[in-house]
Amino acid sequence: MKAILNRLINQEHISSQEAKSVLVNMSKGAYNESQIASFLTVYMMRSITIEELRGFRDALLELCIPVNLEDYNTIDLCGTGGDGKDTFNISTLSSFVAAGAGVKVTKHGNYGVSSTCGSSNVMEHLGIKFSNSEDFLKRCLDEASICVLHAPLFHPAMKNVAPIRRALGVKTFFNMLGPMVNPAFPNNQMVGVFNLELLRLYSYLYQNDKKNYAIVHALDGYDEVSLTGRTKIVTNTSEVVVSPSELNLKKTQPKDLFGGSTVAEAADIFKTIIQGDGTEQQNNVVCANAGLAIATVNQTSHKEGIELAREALHSGKAYNSLKQLIALSQ
Repeated sequence: MKAILNRLINQEHISSQEAKSVLVNMSKGAYNESQIASFLTVYMMRSITIEELRGFRDALLELCIPVNLEDYNTIDLCGTGGDGKDTFNISTLSSFVAAGAGVKVTKHGNYGVSSTCGSSNVMEHLGIKFSNSEDFLKRCLDEASICVLHAPLFHPAMKNVAPIRRALGVKTFFNMLGPMVNPAFPNNQMVGVFNLELLRLYSYLYQNDKKNYAIVHALDGYDEVSLTGRTKIVTNTSEVVVSPSELNLKKTQPKDLFGGSTVAEAADIFKTIIQGDGTEQQNNVVCANAGLAIATVNQTSHKEGIELAREALHSGKAYNSLKQLIALSQ
């Protein structure tokens, strides 16, 4: 590790194989906490390369506990986090709306590190059980159209890193990796990223994947379709920049997206929106994101996806998916 750190500190880059080896060695407990913290810190102060990101991704996928859900043609809706915006749980809500619209969702998530409340925090608070049992996950997909893949249950090799990430409390390259390492290897993916450089890296890596994908970044910094301004969306067939008006939606303000200061507050906001009682702005943002996910799976237009999302939210189908998942957790 000392040699690797010296090279990185001198602004050198490491190869994919070296990056992969570092994470594999971390999983084996080969490094102490100070070495791991130093390695993470270096990448907060310099850009990551495509080769390095590929190596980190390949290591986590090789080390994960895979789950075979291929028969379901699922999608994962997941943001990198790390945008510092403290929004409500947009991608998680959008996941249930997509499920309500009949799309099968394998939601990969974790506890918040650089935000107040991550996907797993709010779902755990609502009474959803985390499991890596394939039979249980298939039952969730059959009955609720959605299953939750709580990252620590599928990436036990990273147990040495988790407490260090929590202690640092800021975004690290693990934020970049989360959406790339879903253990169900879904055929479809919608991922939000926190800057344009990461969008470029993701789009380059995803070009070689045999999946339908949509990578999004709001140009004012959000890792989702925030409707606070224009959003860049890269898919396997197109690259566009869209404004809220082009989606027939009103522009939102940052205050409209605030997610609460505690897990309990975040869960209350979540329940209000999923029950159909959210504000127009909250509903629009959820439907914009869920709509893109639906369109990615169904290979239709974003606008058509938004209409299907709106119907799923306001008919109560999205809320039914949540209730069924909670019931299965009992």
